Amino acid sequence: MPHLVAPSLLSANFLRLEDEIRLINRSEADWLHLDIMDGVFVPNISFGFPVIQKVKSISEKPLDVHLMITDPSRYIERFRNAGAEVITVHFEACTHLHRCINAIKAAGAKAGVSLNPHSPVTFLSEIIGDVDLTLLMSVNPGFGGQKFIEQTYRKIRELRSLILAAGSAALIEVDGGVDLENAPLLVDAGVDILVAGNTVFSSANPLDIIRQLKHC
Repeated sequence: MPHLVAPSLLSANFLRLEDEIRLINRSEADWLHLDIMDGVFVPNISFGFPVIQKVKSISEKPLDVHLMITDPSRYIERFRNAGAEVITVHFEACTHLHRCINAIKAAGAKAGVSLNPHSPVTFLSEIIGDVDLTLLMSVNPGFGGQKFIEQTYRKIRELRSLILAAGSAALIEVDGGVDLENAPLLVDAGVDILVAGNTVFSSANPLDIIRQLKHC
């Protein structure tokens, strides 16, 4: 399967949010990535339910919602009702991860689990057969525009081996510091979904950047 590209709305111009979303609609992007932050699990605050609902009303791309929040199980139904089609929670934020993954699927969304840079891939060994995707953070979560952490390549290869050994169909997504230089290396290492924020939205020609990421 060709890899997917999911521009991250966190790096968009919030004063021109509708224009930015419509630009993504015209692009070769596959998903629209939304980072949801609560100021507790990560040191930043981003989108709430009303914003997600408005984004959903004009986005022609599936909403890939990444919950960087504490106790995400409390809000699964609300995020799904707001328009999330993919919901990813953090291993580090879930006391009962299996229950949370089942709740996401029961709500009718694809279920993902994310790891912070310091968390080893082996943490996913007991859940890998139950998820639709795995998200490796390649920067410390909370802010856009950070430098890519090089050890991510090794973690991707380890995760691919884990997925194959388990007979899982889980996709691998990477978020943080993705650019035109490292995107081909990430795909070669085994990434299925590239999340790119600053690289896309700080460009003078976002449509071309997305095209290049899609065909790298």
